[in-house]
Amino acid sequence: MKVTLRKRARANGKIALFLDYYPPIISPKTGKSTRWEYLEMYLYNPPRDEFERRHNREVELMARSIASERQIDRIAGRYGLARSSEFDDFLEFYRQQMEKKSKETSNHGGWVASFKTFDMFMKGHCSFGDLKPQLINDYKDFLLKKATRINSPLMRISDSSAYSYYNKLRACVREATAMGHVKQNPFDLVKGISQPETYREFLTKEELIRLAHTSTPTEAMRNSCLFSALTGMRMGDIMSLTWSKIQHSESMGYFLRFSMNKTKSEETLPLSEEAFALLGAPSDSPESSVFPEYNFSAHYSELQRWLQKAGITKKITFHNFRHTFATLQLAEGTDIYTVSKLLGHKNIHTTQIYGKVMDKTKTEAMGRIHLGLKTDKNS
Repeated sequence: MKVTLRKRARANGKIALFLDYYPPIISPKTGKSTRWEYLEMYLYNPPRDEFERRHNREVELMARSIASERQIDRIAGRYGLARSSEFDDFLEFYRQQMEKKSKETSNHGGWVASFKTFDMFMKGHCSFGDLKPQLINDYKDFLLKKATRINSPLMRISDSSAYSYYNKLRACVREATAMGHVKQNPFDLVKGISQPETYREFLTKEELIRLAHTSTPTEAMRNSCLFSALTGMRMGDIMSLTWSKIQHSESMGYFLRFSMNKTKSEETLPLSEEAFALLGAPSDSPESSVFPEYNFSAHYSELQRWLQKAGITKKITFHNFRHTFATLQLAEGTDIYTVSKLLGHKNIHTTQIYGKVMDKTKTEAMGRIHLGLKTDKNS
């Protein structure tokens, strides 16, 4: 196990410096076995003046220092000691983070797509040492201008996907930095991708009431959707809801004590009488599921039939019931801070997205200018 600094004359009259590894290493750029690492450092041959002689001395001293560091890294790695991760495979680390995050959150597809997109950008090879500000900037431009969908290579990804993929890579690099694999987080020196404006579909109060009074053969689907609209809970949290998480006190009534799957934060959520009624009869087993028959994929088509039967033509998914809760709370006058706490948002800026959808102040303002025109109300 030896690292030797070597020199090689170039046609341009300079001397190139490179490291000779024995035994060979796996190149982080090609994935193939190699004995050489070119340092892209050169000596004047021969030096013509004191400036070039000083350059040769300083560059060769720097190259010998790098060779010594590489030697120490290899020795430390052999004995299982802490060592530099510069040449270790970042893509494998990213893959492991993807698998971990996919189990912790419901956004499995988003993490898989983010990893595959970065893997494609790097052509399958990326070491921790490659994570420099310029690389992050290049990847940002790639996401915004060139990246295509994983399953549809002829279609560009949306701005929302670019924002999501960029932030997932940033979270992964932040974790790598915390673990000592990266010395300087390159994202600290790069301007991020701004969050795009998004339209979040929701049901009006009238539509939600009409839907609640429309029958459907799938009671578990109906009750879980309405429960989300009355509590703001994500469907993943509703799926994992057990009877042990439902508590009662004389002062607070019924409430939930649960850990959000997405943020891992501990939440206390009061239940209205209607929300509690949707839970049905309590089970004798505290750890049994409140909605045992609920299933995303199995009930999606039934959800669409239920909406159609209620005369609702909007494109509504299970998650839109959470949006409905937030929007209607604001429309009914609940302050944004309270809504943010009910939704479990860590940052109130996230909640302000709903404020743009339903702003009573804007609605009232639009009715303040009167021209005396005939309307249905004054006709």
